Amino acid sequence: MAATTEPGTAGTAGAAGATDTSGAAPAAYPPPRLPAPRPGAAWRWRAARAADVEPLAELRAVVLRPDLERLGRYDEHRVRQRLRDSFAPRHSHVVLVDGELAGCLTVRPVADGWLLEHFYLVPHRQGRGLGSAVLGAVLSAADAAGVPVRLTVLRGSAAGRLYERHGFRLVAEDPVDLHLARRPVPPAA
Repeated sequence: MAATTEPGTAGTAGAAGATDTSGAAPAAYPPPRLPAPRPGAAWRWRAARAADVEPLAELRAVVLRPDLERLGRYDEHRVRQRLRDSFAPRHSHVVLVDGELAGCLTVRPVADGWLLEHFYLVPHRQGRGLGSAVLGAVLSAADAAGVPVRLTVLRGSAAGRLYERHGFRLVAEDPVDLHLARRPVPPAA
């Protein structure tokens, strides 16, 4: 499960160009306000803290390693450093199941909507509906705010199928990455 900005992308640039790195929310779109999970959900999230950076960098390395090795791009230092360099606790959440780390994600306001990045789940939680539930909560917030969402995923990653099921479409690609975007779904009349 990975929305990433690994090799082939320029920092956190996506299909639409450079990311706003100022930390300020652009006037066109509100900053993300992610809802609490549905009542009875087996998971919850909390705001990330600066102290989360190392466990999340390690999670990123574990999750991305198979795809990066397949692409001939794995570097054990770089895979962790990319998260450290772009980690923004104010835009990031830690996903918990039974009080334990199950994943993370960052939803950053950018000039053309929200950028979903660093969406990783621990391997034993993948393929069991958690990613779909977490992504669904993010997209419900985006739909309610009328905000498009974009992300970058490694070419050939199984996570690409999750994003397609949730309405993301290919907008650009390069030899390593696929750049995807999803328009907000208006509420039913």
